Amino acid sequence: MAINPELETRSDSKCELCSAPELLSSYPVAPYNDESPGHNIVVCHVCNGQLTDHDKIEVSHWRCLNDSMWNQVPAVQVVVWRMLSRLREEGWPQDLLDMMYMEDEVMTWATLVSGDSDEPAIEHKDSNGAFLVAGDTVTLIKDLTVKGTSFIAKRGTAVRNISLVPDNPKQLEGRVNGTQIVILTEFVKRAN
Repeated sequence: MAINPELETRSDSKCELCSAPELLSSYPVAPYNDESPGHNIVVCHVCNGQLTDHDKIEVSHWRCLNDSMWNQVPAVQVVVWRMLSRLREEGWPQDLLDMMYMEDEVMTWATLVSGDSDEPAIEHKDSNGAFLVAGDTVTLIKDLTVKGTSFIAKRGTAVRNISLVPDNPKQLEGRVNGTQIVILTEFVKRAN
């Protein structure tokens, strides 16, 4: 796809993921498939090939996301988040995801399509409907009896650096009183 002049200016004629200056094209960020600069990013042929064919992914190439994760363009943030999520089992991508910040509407866009397929991604939401991301801090909204222990997790307790249960949108994990526990998302609210 030819590059829109606005996109070319925004990207400084470089790949917005790895900064390569050659063989550039426009890449539409799903679920959008239009030519709007807000829904497209500029990518090189290497990034484009790996974004469109998951079997061609070279993990070492994506170390570039360490820099591009700080890009302020929402479409770039979405692609970076999706690729880091796809590679999270490598270890270092999870560290970058833990540091990455996106506005709620950008996170919603990123989770519309999962990193591995066109299936909707699992979304974790707190009791108020706010999206939860791994690494967030949440507060308990009611006293919870912790099974297998003799303590009660008190209302108002802050649970820092949560992790999300990947196959269950109603559960998250975190440490309370030094014990790793599973908490239902309906009993927490995201701390600001």
